[in-house]
Amino acid sequence: MKILDNPAKDTWKKQLARPAFKTKQINKIVKPILRKVKRNGDKALFKFAMEYDHVELESLFPSEIEIQAASAALSPALKEAIEVAKSNIERFHMGQATPELIEEVMPGVVCSRKSVPIQKVGLYIPGGTAPLFSTVLMLGIPAVLAGCKEIVLCSPPNKEGKIHPAILYTAALIGITKIVKVGGAQAIAAMTFGTESVPKVDKIFGPGNQFVTAAKQTCTKYGVAIDMPAGPSEVLVYADDSANPAFVAADLLSQAEHGVDSQVILVTDSDKFAKRVIKEMDEQLEDLLRKDIAKKALSNSRAVIIDSLEEAMELINFYAPEHLIISVIDEDKAVEAVYNAGSVFIGNYTPESAGDYASGTNHTLPTYGYARNYSGVSLDSFVKKITYQKISPEGLKNIGPTIEIMAENELLDAHKNAVSIRLKHLKKLKK
Repeated sequence: MKILDNPAKDTWKKQLARPAFKTKQINKIVKPILRKVKRNGDKALFKFAMEYDHVELESLFPSEIEIQAASAALSPALKEAIEVAKSNIERFHMGQATPELIEEVMPGVVCSRKSVPIQKVGLYIPGGTAPLFSTVLMLGIPAVLAGCKEIVLCSPPNKEGKIHPAILYTAALIGITKIVKVGGAQAIAAMTFGTESVPKVDKIFGPGNQFVTAAKQTCTKYGVAIDMPAGPSEVLVYADDSANPAFVAADLLSQAEHGVDSQVILVTDSDKFAKRVIKEMDEQLEDLLRKDIAKKALSNSRAVIIDSLEEAMELINFYAPEHLIISVIDEDKAVEAVYNAGSVFIGNYTPESAGDYASGTNHTLPTYGYARNYSGVSLDSFVKKITYQKISPEGLKNIGPTIEIMAENELLDAHKNAVSIRLKHLKKLKK
């Protein structure tokens, strides 16, 4: 991990640059996949399973026997942990529901707004180097709570043609029944266009590799919404001498192990502290199962020495991290200054892993700087806000002249006439 000592502001963009996507090369692979799935449907999905997952599938769906076997394959301890996480995530997301808003803005003019579930949603659950059954909870729970009519879950099969048992178990636990053995860009294509077996959805959620990300962004051109643009996972830890270097190192490594293109950043006011953290990382790294991945990710990572809290927070907001851990003496002041971050973890005993799994907040968050303008997934992600208005005859008399003069000055006579014709009608009735 390279140490940057009080870098000038005009160098922040270059010094903290995230690993670049090879967009052109990726799209050259992704676009033909989308076309083939659109044209050939299920046939293309079976073919891609053989080509990319190296398995000849008999069916795109897990059997009832596979789903039942998934429960038996998990230890009681894991099932209990999933239940605890489920309870916390449900509780936090249920609290996000908002009541219908009804407001009489002037006599006779009533406006209202209510949440309506998106009817058909697709959930993409990675199953490659890390089978993310936790993401089933993070996406499935708010989808169920929102009342989405149809929930389609896609996850890649292994070489035996099976989806990881923890993914199957968790999906069944929260009531998802439409589970499809398909991964990669072809899964995004199937949910975008629909096939003989996979329903077309209105919005697609979930993390994935660069090919999945590119497919999601491309498919927005076909009328399908996505949760957010995304890149590799990342964390920024802001810590001072009050923090435990071993804790900080562990948090940085927890994100570095996600993938070789992940990025982790340490911001601190002490060169000595930064070196202690780096030493701890070197020691902890050797015990990790995914140490080779983490080592490559650390080559994209930086420790930044910033003397003042104010400038440190300016740099943090500039970077706009997916995960932000704050472990400094003046944590309240630092937290108050945050305006660009996906999710914030406060204090020495709040590891980022808590949000990834079980604290209750959602772990599907904006990466690659998109925290500047996107929120993480929440209950709101699965609903639309529809507004309504009802105007009484008296209300139209009150608001009508305002509408008429505004429409007339925008040179939209038909808009004005839609009001005028009603007001004339009301005058005749009065006579």
